[in-house]
Amino acid sequence: MSFPALVEPADELTVDEVRRYSRHLIIPDVGMAGQKRLKNAKVLVIGAGGLGSPALMYLAAAGVGTLGIVEFDEVDESNLQRQIIHGQSDVGRPKAVSAKESVHEINPLVEVVVYEERLDNDNVLSVFEGWDLIVDGTDNFATRYMVNDAAYFLKIPYVWGSIYRFDGQASVFWPHAVKEDGESADAPCYRCLYPEPPPPGMVPSCAEGGVLGVLCASIGSIQVNEAIKVLTGAGEPIVGKLMIYDALEMEYRKLRVRKDPKCALCGENPTVTGLIDYDAFCGAVSEEAADAAAGSTISVVQLEHMLKEREEGSRDFVLVDVREPNEFEINRIPGSVLIPKGDFLNGSALEQLPSVDSGTQVVLHCKSGVRSAEALAVLKGAGYDDSVHVGGGVVAWVNQIDPSQPAY
Repeated sequence: MSFPALVEPADELTVDEVRRYSRHLIIPDVGMAGQKRLKNAKVLVIGAGGLGSPALMYLAAAGVGTLGIVEFDEVDESNLQRQIIHGQSDVGRPKAVSAKESVHEINPLVEVVVYEERLDNDNVLSVFEGWDLIVDGTDNFATRYMVNDAAYFLKIPYVWGSIYRFDGQASVFWPHAVKEDGESADAPCYRCLYPEPPPPGMVPSCAEGGVLGVLCASIGSIQVNEAIKVLTGAGEPIVGKLMIYDALEMEYRKLRVRKDPKCALCGENPTVTGLIDYDAFCGAVSEEAADAAAGSTISVVQLEHMLKEREEGSRDFVLVDVREPNEFEINRIPGSVLIPKGDFLNGSALEQLPSVDSGTQVVLHCKSGVRSAEALAVLKGAGYDDSVHVGGGVVAWVNQIDPSQPAY
């Protein structure tokens, strides 16, 4: 399905711009008019991480006149495996500043607007106001739903991407799109594809499950490709389609996504008519896990004291790491045994633990405290009433107790 160009062309290209973008200008589907549209375009990129890095670099190289960067985080050494807009010398610096400098190094003709703040209900509409297109490089469900809803309310199309391990997805959500003949395209929004977020803890984040670095470039470049098509009117953007990429099998699939007439946002009888509490909607942990963790969460300082008492023989407990084996190889809390969270969910973990009436307390931990809270709910349900979990997990242990171990 073809759509009219989103942006009007700029008045002219300078001699320097003609030289810089000459390989675009000789493509009939882009040409002088398309490049002028790119020059006149304003594209906001959410995140300067795995997806935002290649997106920002290629949008800048393509000649998008104004780029916005929304990013509140700092560059960490673990980012460098995939967030190629940053370098070793940028570790510890604000990602937004690092990304802006890299964009200007690629193309000094691009104007860059930086938002060094976390997107939330209080600022998202004001940040989005005035931009032609949004490229979404976020990595959590709460922000994705907020971006979708805010873009819908402001009638701004956005290009979405998602990555995990070897798998990636991309689409263009543009519910207000009209076809070249002026008729409504009946295009879906993100909620049409995913009406509800997955249950808390069901889908690990990239920080928990990992991601192949080069996958970010694959999906990020698809996002830029679609952004250029939407801005210039070239080709057929993947509006109403979902691109799925399997890097292990080197396989692309394209699925059709229809507008859902019952969609809570863009359907015939919408129930979402304003921004909502997205953290509550998506949930960091399940209600069962939150209930289990209430009053049964200890700090790493408390755990360190408990481990010393266990060494002295004055205390008896088993410390269980519920992460995955490859994570256990990177770093660990001394004296812990590995029983992955999946074993708790399928019930096999109970066979590996002391019996309920043994008097031995079970202490759980994971990377940050989310997975261990979910496992704790299983233990509480099985009668291990005195079991606890470690708030902050291995991250807190490395930061506060044992900084000699590597973080990840």
